[in-house]
Amino acid sequence: MADLRTFNVVVLGIGFLFIFTAFTTLGNIEQTVLKSLKNETFAGSGYHSLGLIYGVFSFSNLLAPTIVAIAGPRLTMFLSGLLYSGYTAVFIIPNVWSLYVTSVFIGMGAALLWTAQGHFLVDNSDASTINRNTGVFWALLQCSMIFGNLYVYLDWRDKDEITEENRRVMFISLLVVSVVGTLCFLVLRSPHHSQEVMSEEESQSLLSKQIMYRQRANSAVKEARSEFGRVLGLLGSKTILLLSCCMAYSGLELSFYSGVYGTCIGATAHFGDQARGLIGLSGIVVGIGEIVGGGLFGLVCKNNRFRRTSVVFLGMVVHFVAFYLIFLNIPDDAPVVLWTPTKRRPYLAPSVSIALLCSFLLGLGDSCFNTQLYSILGRVYAEQSAPAFAIFKFIQSIFAAVAFFYSGYLLLSWQLLLMVVMGFIGTLCFFMVERTQTNAELQDY
Repeated sequence: MADLRTFNVVVLGIGFLFIFTAFTTLGNIEQTVLKSLKNETFAGSGYHSLGLIYGVFSFSNLLAPTIVAIAGPRLTMFLSGLLYSGYTAVFIIPNVWSLYVTSVFIGMGAALLWTAQGHFLVDNSDASTINRNTGVFWALLQCSMIFGNLYVYLDWRDKDEITEENRRVMFISLLVVSVVGTLCFLVLRSPHHSQEVMSEEESQSLLSKQIMYRQRANSAVKEARSEFGRVLGLLGSKTILLLSCCMAYSGLELSFYSGVYGTCIGATAHFGDQARGLIGLSGIVVGIGEIVGGGLFGLVCKNNRFRRTSVVFLGMVVHFVAFYLIFLNIPDDAPVVLWTPTKRRPYLAPSVSIALLCSFLLGLGDSCFNTQLYSILGRVYAEQSAPAFAIFKFIQSIFAAVAFFYSGYLLLSWQLLLMVVMGFIGTLCFFMVERTQTNAELQDY
């Protein structure tokens, strides 16, 4: 049984590695690719597509637990993987209506995929293996930021434009990778196989099976209603209201490093022929920053409450340094130019080294905020962790969606200023929650 569960966790991680190698890479280059189609009268926007995905994802989380409970995690993940693959396939022969329709579907699929993933991971773990299994899964997942972006760098580094052949080869390759990841879910096995066999032997008639599934569905609906009530109850609490500022900031900077910054690099004419390839290299360096930060702050400082404020403060400083360097190094109109790269000179002569340093700092700072948000939510809401984390993902996704929608219209300086203001307010609110929690624990002691 232990070997089967370990096998399931590894296969689960490999499946997510392949799927998000395709999706993360796609998100990083999407706006750049779609801008190259403008001369072909294509009116779609990568920013709008990603904003739609995150918007639908945030609200779909409210229904996802019920669907997963009825369909089961393995079937749910397989069907969700097909939706991810379908979204990737759209870019082989782009069409505006199919881009936005599949954006809605993948938003729903993302909610189902992540809900089912959490269910399946817990189902294949116990108290002694949950930390190890979570570590294995996230290590495999984070590698998804490296492989696809490395392919982009190697394939595009000497190209000054993206041809139709370049685009089709790229997205056919990503589609194959996504389909392989989806097929991995078919290899997963139930950790309660012997119990299922026993149940089948005891339930011979079709009628008894129908009754069992109806009871299962009714139970899932009741649990979903109860969970929704707990979410609404927490939304009005002082702690969640304060932390929501930090959660909102995490959504804004998520959209910036995952879709906007790479587009800005690719739209900077001063980088020359290597600008397109730098999009992939930037994504790799962001992933390295995430891995380094997750390892240092997610594991080393996880159980020390006095370190949380230090890590969040470090994340704020790291991000502010990155924003300032980006302001100096990248042209102000880089996020909003349409067909051709911008030739406007920023305050400094654009430097590849500074651009990649900023990529690393963006990933490092993001890991600071996210690891500590998970830490404080897990500590304050130990008995209500599910609704607390649901609120976190809801707020983060909403603000990520908003950020993607305004990214195609606001100049870079205004986007950076908005993140600086939200980052400062979010950090201050985090400090207030941490101080309140520390005082409460001292009084209890």
